[in-house]
Amino acid sequence: MGDRLKGKVALISGAASGIGAAQAILFAREGAKVVIGDLQETMAADVAAKIAAAGGEAHVLRLDVTHADSWAAAVKATVSRFGRLTTLVNNAGIFHPGGVEGETLEGWNKMVAINQTGPFLGMKIAIPELLKSGNAAIVNISSLYGLFGSPNAISYHASKGAVRVMGRAAALEFAKRGIRVNTIFPGQIKTPILGDITPEQDAAIKASIPMGTVGDPFDIAHGALFLASDEAKYITGAELVIDGGWYAGA
Repeated sequence: MGDRLKGKVALISGAASGIGAAQAILFAREGAKVVIGDLQETMAADVAAKIAAAGGEAHVLRLDVTHADSWAAAVKATVSRFGRLTTLVNNAGIFHPGGVEGETLEGWNKMVAINQTGPFLGMKIAIPELLKSGNAAIVNISSLYGLFGSPNAISYHASKGAVRVMGRAAALEFAKRGIRVNTIFPGQIKTPILGDITPEQDAAIKASIPMGTVGDPFDIAHGALFLASDEAKYITGAELVIDGGWYAGA
């Protein structure tokens, strides 16, 4: 166990698997009390069990990021369990392919609700408790697809691009009020979301990665750990790309 996040209480959305689970495990390993918010409660309980077995402390709760009431209940439960909230990671997200012609209004609305409205609600509803700490951090998880376009993912690009600018706006809003807001842009990472892209898309993306391989969820978690820690106390509004060099050649 480390102490880079000693005294921190972190609420992480979408933490039952993939990048979110890696963040929860790593944050707890570094001394944070972690709240695992997800709709996949059984998987979330498995992550909490791993944390407990390693000597950490975690709490599982059901969180639907598209609903304000669910966020409010999650924040209330976090404070009730651990006494405060210092750290928010807006990690929950989905992906499905579809260009302008192929995407449906239903698909668009679902993508925006989870990937864009979710982080907005998370920030809005957590802010009052984060302000109380006087030294809080928000880490939003966007995507490389929030930085450039492709022909077949219009709603994903739109939602992740929104996360980028929302993070900048929030960083400026709270820069003098004790809350830092930073954004991570993962490239191709080994997570369940990869099952939702075609083999052709997967091959094309891998061919674009200078380091020649996809990343591990803990590659992203280590970036989030740094931004959530006091080591990053003078960093807000930053954009951290973790992608094996992909964006450098875009």
